Amino acid sequence: MTEKRVEAYEELSNSLTNAPFLLMPDCKMPIKLFIDACGEGLGAALHQTQIINGKPVEGPIFFISRQIKPTEARHILRCKIAIQEYRGNITIVNESSNIHKNSDGLSRWALANTPENPAWVPQEEHHIEGICVTDIGTEFFNKVKESYKIDKNCHVLSQILLKDFKDPSLSSELDEIWKKAYDEGRFHLLDGILYHRAKHTCVMALKDRTLIRTIVHECHDNFELDISQKTEH
Repeated sequence: MTEKRVEAYEELSNSLTNAPFLLMPDCKMPIKLFIDACGEGLGAALHQTQIINGKPVEGPIFFISRQIKPTEARHILRCKIAIQEYRGNITIVNESSNIHKNSDGLSRWALANTPENPAWVPQEEHHIEGICVTDIGTEFFNKVKESYKIDKNCHVLSQILLKDFKDPSLSSELDEIWKKAYDEGRFHLLDGILYHRAKHTCVMALKDRTLIRTIVHECHDNFELDISQKTEH
C-alpha cells in the first residue's frame, strides 16, 4: 500500500469516527445554509465564517438530518423545512451539482454566481462539451398523449395521477410491475406526459415504437440501434 493510500485511509477513518467541531453561533455575522441533493433524505447544515486566532475560519454551527417520507418525496421540501428549522436572516447557497463533475446541466443558481452576488462562491469553470439541439415540438407531445389512450397501463396511470387522492379501484387494473412502481411513487404526470423516476433520473414514458425511434434519433447522432430487438418498459 502506497503512502498516499495510507494517508487517504487515515483521513477517511478520522472523518468517520470524529464528530465535526461546531462553532458558537454569532448573530452579528452572516450565516450560510447548505442543503443536499439526495432524493431519499433531508440534510442541511448552517455554516458561518468566524475569526479564530486572527484568521477567518468557516465551519458548521448546526446540522439537521432525517429520512424523507414517501409523500414528501414528491415535493421540494428541503429549502422549506431547513428554513423553518433555522429561521432568521441567512444566506442560502445552492451549488450546481458536484463541483468536480459536469453532471448536472439543469442546475441553475437563483442569482448569477458572480462577485456582485452577496452569496458568490468562486468555482472552477466547467465548459459544456456538447449541446443537443432538437426541433421536437408540440405535435410530438400530443402524439405521446394520444398513444397513452391505446395502452392500458399508461391510460390507467394518467387517470390515477389526475386525481388528488389514491384510487385503489383504478390502481388494481395495472399490471403487477407497473403497480409496484406506482406504489413506490415512481410515476409522475406533467402536462399530460408520464415520467418514471429511478433514484436520480427521470425519463419520459413512451410506448409507441415510432415515437421511441423519433426521440432516440433526436438525442443521438448516427442512429443505428434496432429498437425492435429491445424490450419495452
